[in-house]
Amino acid sequence: MDQQMQDANRKVLLLLDNAPSHVVRDLPLTNVQAFLFPANTTSKIQPMDAGIIAAFKRRYRRFQLQDAIDRDEQQKTDIYKVDQLIAMKWAKAAWNDISSKTITNCFKHTGLFERETQKNEVGSEEQDIENELKDAINQLPISRPMAVHEFINPEEEQQVAHEEISDEDLIKLSSSQDQEEEENGEVMDENPPMSTKEKLNVLHSCISFFDLSNPNHVIAHKVLRNIQFEIRTIQKKTNYFR
Repeated sequence: MDQQMQDANRKVLLLLDNAPSHVVRDLPLTNVQAFLFPANTTSKIQPMDAGIIAAFKRRYRRFQLQDAIDRDEQQKTDIYKVDQLIAMKWAKAAWNDISSKTITNCFKHTGLFERETQKNEVGSEEQDIENELKDAINQLPISRPMAVHEFINPEEEQQVAHEEISDEDLIKLSSSQDQEEEENGEVMDENPPMSTKEKLNVLHSCISFFDLSNPNHVIAHKVLRNIQFEIRTIQKKTNYFR
């Protein structure tokens, strides 16, 4: 990061909590000044904890729920299973989707800087994503779905923080997840008109080709996901009136 800032002729302040992995004391930095927050203050003044992490989780969980609905429609046994590479792509796309306005707004919430008398311009954006998550949860075969807040912030995450994982552990985790990717092989029926299930299967096949590290693919991904949602909504209404 320091080298990148040198190349860009910029000087920045890097705010960090006092996690054991944040060792910056003896680093020869020229363009980055690191500041460690005092103990037990992270939840109050750390910008990441003031909404940036929550914004990232909302977007990541949206990918997860969309994929779970796909797997449920394909009658997969474990609808929440995802391989490590896909999860990494979701994480990258989720982070890239967070706007600079959202990050700026979260910095203002910390009280570290003077507040400007402006309305919260990003609240509606985050609320829209929460509404999408609610809709997605309601489309899954769950008898008593949890609240969106509980889904975004499961209890397990509060119990373990900054757990160090060795390279050997990562290799084991990765290899154990690589044994379950032989379930695709669908044959498309070209007889018109297409049924709702066939339409959803075609959309799922198209979506699976997207590379979410490509910004153009992300835009197309959102468009097809919206079409999926419309088809499912129409199907739900049709089933209701039968």
